[in-house]
Amino acid sequence: MATATKLKISSAAQAKRYFQDKMAFTTGPVELERWAKQGQPVNIVDVRAAEDYAEGRIPGAVNLPKDQWQDSKMLKARLRKDKINVVYCYSHVCHLAATAAVEFASKGYPVMELEGGWRWWKNDGFEIEK
Repeated sequence: MATATKLKISSAAQAKRYFQDKMAFTTGPVELERWAKQGQPVNIVDVRAAEDYAEGRIPGAVNLPKDQWQDSKMLKARLRKDKINVVYCYSHVCHLAATAAVEFASKGYPVMELEGGWRWWKNDGFEIEK
């Protein structure tokens, strides 16, 4: 006999808060591409390993791998306080970008996370820089 998964029902108010927060701190590839082309105040930050960044990245992205997050000079050189730092990692199942967002926000940098990361950007056919 098959068992059904019991769904947890949350309040509508709780769901509203969750999705408002999600929309405030995440963006998708289409929106990011539009912002970049329009010259909006975004700084694209690739938190993947340097070797992966070298193989291909979102145009204009700076590289800030995890082993450099505690280097205050590197943070000041790569992150911006006058722009939204949109961070991305490998894919939608990688938590490296979310970890970076927490780290950078705790140091006073405005951040958003790119949903889907590099994989969605590349697979959806957006421009790639090498």
